Amino acid sequence: MLRIAVQSKGRLYEETMTMFKEASIKVEENKRTLLVRAKNFPVELLYLRDDDIPQVVAGGVADIGIVGENEYVEKGEQAKIIKRLDFSKCRLSLAIPKSEEYQGPTWFEGKKIATSYPNILRNYLNNVNVNAEIYEITGSVEVSPAIGVADCIFDIVSSGGTLVSNNLKEVEVVMHSEALMIGHPGLEADPEKKAILDELLFRYASYKNAEGKKYIILNIPNDKIEEAKKLLPGMKSPTVTPLLEDGWSSMQSVIAEDCFWERISQLKAIGAEGILVIPIEKMIL
Repeated sequence: MLRIAVQSKGRLYEETMTMFKEASIKVEENKRTLLVRAKNFPVELLYLRDDDIPQVVAGGVADIGIVGENEYVEKGEQAKIIKRLDFSKCRLSLAIPKSEEYQGPTWFEGKKIATSYPNILRNYLNNVNVNAEIYEITGSVEVSPAIGVADCIFDIVSSGGTLVSNNLKEVEVVMHSEALMIGHPGLEADPEKKAILDELLFRYASYKNAEGKKYIILNIPNDKIEEAKKLLPGMKSPTVTPLLEDGWSSMQSVIAEDCFWERISQLKAIGAEGILVIPIEKMIL
């Protein structure tokens, strides 16, 4: 059995649950229970506050954890990064009142900065040779300047909407963050748990590989196959099957969604017909 520490609420929780769902791991979402076992896979989830996860994994209470990079760096615990998960992306930034003019990090000299990430902020201030007072606060950091607690803030920014609503502007991005899968240093020594982790990572990769991709089937004149292959390289190469009608073939391939319409127009221009597009749920490479 592999024990996984996960955040008990918030956006990271929701996206972590989506990850398990996409990996066909059935977990009953019961936030009143601290420890929940999956129904069809040998894992159990330990629900915790996000800032407790690095310590719990480093101490071996959980085998792995899914946590924001911001918390992992801030805590500095001896847990290793297993995988960057490419979701729950945000940034840690310095923000000041909109009315202030900003010309560089020297603005923060002698200022009082409210934050929930004092260690990351302290390292940044040392790197830019700025002497400022760090005021540690948990929750509602963005209201600190308005109520006179601090001159500015250092906090997580996603869309920036919270800053705008509190009359703040982002002026320095200190680090980018995303969800990480972290592991206990001794995990590799347990072959049973390592095998479960490898299967979990395999399932994760199978649906991440399919993100932003479509399966495409089309009919193409035989004399245009080489041109079409350049537009649809596929994972290795397209599948080409002769049709009963002389001079025509069916071509099947994978296409990235970000260039989809451009490629469709180019394929039509060289004579492609009967184009079918199918969503891909999983892709095993």
